[in-house]
Amino acid sequence: MSDGWLRLDRRTVLVTAAVMTGVAGGAALPALLGLAGGMPWWQALVWVAAGCAVLIAAGAGADYVRWRRTHYRIGPERVELHTGLLLVKRRSLARERIRTVDLTANPLLRILGLVKVRIGTGEHTGGESSLELDPVSTAEGERLRRELLSRVAEGPAPGLRRDGALAVLDTGWIRYAPVSFVAPLLGGAAAGAVMQVSQWFGVQGKVIDWVAGVFRDTPVVWTVVVLAAATLVAGVVGALGLWVEMWFGYRMEREPGGTLRVRRGLLTSRSISIEERRLRGVELVEPLGVRLFGAARVDAVATGLARNEDERRADLKTLLPPAPRDVADEVAALVLREAGAPTSAPLTPHPRAARSRRLRWAVSAVLLPSAALAMPGLLLSESLLYVAAACVVVFLPLAVLLALDAYRSLGHAISGDYLLARSGTVRRRTVALQRGGVIGWTLKQSWFQRRAGVLTLTATTAAGDGAYSVPDADRHEVLDFASRAVPGLLEPFLDRSPPHSER
Repeated sequence: MSDGWLRLDRRTVLVTAAVMTGVAGGAALPALLGLAGGMPWWQALVWVAAGCAVLIAAGAGADYVRWRRTHYRIGPERVELHTGLLLVKRRSLARERIRTVDLTANPLLRILGLVKVRIGTGEHTGGESSLELDPVSTAEGERLRRELLSRVAEGPAPGLRRDGALAVLDTGWIRYAPVSFVAPLLGGAAAGAVMQVSQWFGVQGKVIDWVAGVFRDTPVVWTVVVLAAATLVAGVVGALGLWVEMWFGYRMEREPGGTLRVRRGLLTSRSISIEERRLRGVELVEPLGVRLFGAARVDAVATGLARNEDERRADLKTLLPPAPRDVADEVAALVLREAGAPTSAPLTPHPRAARSRRLRWAVSAVLLPSAALAMPGLLLSESLLYVAAACVVVFLPLAVLLALDAYRSLGHAISGDYLLARSGTVRRRTVALQRGGVIGWTLKQSWFQRRAGVLTLTATTAAGDGAYSVPDADRHEVLDFASRAVPGLLEPFLDRSPPHSER
């Protein structure tokens, strides 16, 4: 194209045709079975084939028009994208504001040597902060990534120098996949899929009768145990497969100039870049199952990570999959260019009032629903009383254990240039946030917290989640902590009003 304008790869039409073929094929069988009930098989097959042909042609034709009407240009100052037939959209990003160039390729794109390129500015302004080139050749995608991020090399981030690989995949980490919360969810999804598919083919009743026949002479308790175990096994297999798909070939490296690049994926390859200048810290995330096996994953706390509706995926900020805790601490130190990991520093424990509050929440969360279930049992059926009692016996000890664990997980500290905050039990999070990245404090103290002498301190930042809390800390100690972490930021407000007011 003239004046530097380029087109997307013309094979995008082939990609769309292949996708529409899969969609048509998936819809063809149920449609064929439905039509065959009211007309001869050959006639139903003709109608279904014709419908599939129209669907595929329409999809490929629409994508051909999109390809013809889409152009992009990489100028010395701006990246421009023009697309659309009747309503032409013109998008433009200043090159000096570009922070990310991420490459993604699903299996079909990889077979054809194509890749989807997403160029972002790292701003939270919706779709205006990014544009996509879908697709271009793999070589063109790499060229765009190098060219658009080359300016970062002019000023590498300060700190300990180490370019090249910071972390590579250890296949032993796959042992943490079955203990994640994904496993039971995938098991339930598999059971639901079996019932849904059997319904499509009109044999759901036969499947239920077959299961009932297998367990006809088995006590109800053992039937539930066996079915739950089978569901869990299916979930474990699914979790292992998902882990391999997501993390196969994982490699995190620091490129010259200070860009972190994470590459991974078996079928769908992903390349995610984070400019170190936007990095404000890291977060160690420890889901309960993973934590019991001494592991944690590392997420980036950075400004400008995608928050758009179609990009709210936690894996965009994940720098390291669940790995042994010492490995996670080491990677955190390398990412932050620190000699030692701030995340491993000792934390200040919270007062016993915080433990009492969590125990009260836990007991109330079990006793109140159980009481609500038992009250109708006094009038309707004694069986409800037994169910309520069983809930108390089973869930009350578990709730108390989680409450005690939640209290032990609380902590905060200052480690060099970072403030640390840890909380959570089912999903424990330890954030190491640059003190210079804190732009404000929020103090919250409810009536119950005032009586207990604790308050919740929240650090406001432009990075990551935007706010990180230190819940139920000693009122006087945590105010001193905030003053030492960011001197001069909190004192003017404390001089004017009591510490329990909200800022």
